[in-house]
Amino acid sequence: MDRTIRIGTRGSKLALWQAEFTQVKLQEAGYASELIIIKTTGDNTQHLNLSFDKIEGKGFFTKEIEDALLRGDVDMAVHSMKDMPTSSSEGLVLSAVSYRDNPSDWLLVRKESIQEGQLFQLKQNPIIGTSSARRKAQLLDLRPDATLKDIRGNVPTRVDKLMQGEFDAIMLAAAGLSRLELDLSGVHVIKFDPREFVPAPAQGVLAYQTCTEDKVMRKVLQHLHHSEVSAVTNIERRILQLMEGGCQMPLGVYCEQDAAGNYHVWASKAAAWNAPVKKVRMSSSTSYMLAEKVAEELKK
Repeated sequence: MDRTIRIGTRGSKLALWQAEFTQVKLQEAGYASELIIIKTTGDNTQHLNLSFDKIEGKGFFTKEIEDALLRGDVDMAVHSMKDMPTSSSEGLVLSAVSYRDNPSDWLLVRKESIQEGQLFQLKQNPIIGTSSARRKAQLLDLRPDATLKDIRGNVPTRVDKLMQGEFDAIMLAAAGLSRLELDLSGVHVIKFDPREFVPAPAQGVLAYQTCTEDKVMRKVLQHLHHSEVSAVTNIERRILQLMEGGCQMPLGVYCEQDAAGNYHVWASKAAAWNAPVKKVRMSSSTSYMLAEKVAEELKK
């Protein structure tokens, strides 16, 4: 390919990190690229009063970028895979997925809110900031005394709100925090195990999207593809699809493959953010029908 690849991306610090990381990987494979920043509905300030569980998984962070792809304004798009609807838009395809960063959720606790002897060393009746229905349900399952408040803004903005005392603690994805290399020395960090506090399907993974008919770009992106990541995220996203809830449903799914090739799935679901949490753990030597079996158990 002799042309410069145009990469469509959102303009937040994390989205730009993801796009710039992709540029480096393309350069290593011998391809030049440039970034095209596109503002999405999810970036619009008029939606700041909506909690993320109302908008994630519905294309709020992807639609405008997908439109640019279909128009031919960009050659490829970089998304956080957990923001992607489970069904691809007509004419578009996920051509590759990145390595997987830490899939865990981290709880950041203000030092003024630390109390020894309490779970997570977090004081009684804490105010915790998160806009995810999935995180709310699992947090309340562990700390029913907590008051959960929606929090908006990009990752640095949310950390600033914590430091300013608006919350006793906030919950964020470990991947975003580590990728941005934020200074967390001023807070106490609780690092959850994804097998116990179950993350969003495909959390920590980047998705590379192209037009279905663009065979040249699809071939280029095979240089960036991690098939071992795709094997587990396909199961996670298939369970999300089978549950028919999108990201409004408090659903967490995490899958990993061991050295022998066996698949292990951890899933967490609630009927609503303030409803009881059901957890399912399942292992299989094959991926065949594994997602269907997990979804069946979750629906019981």
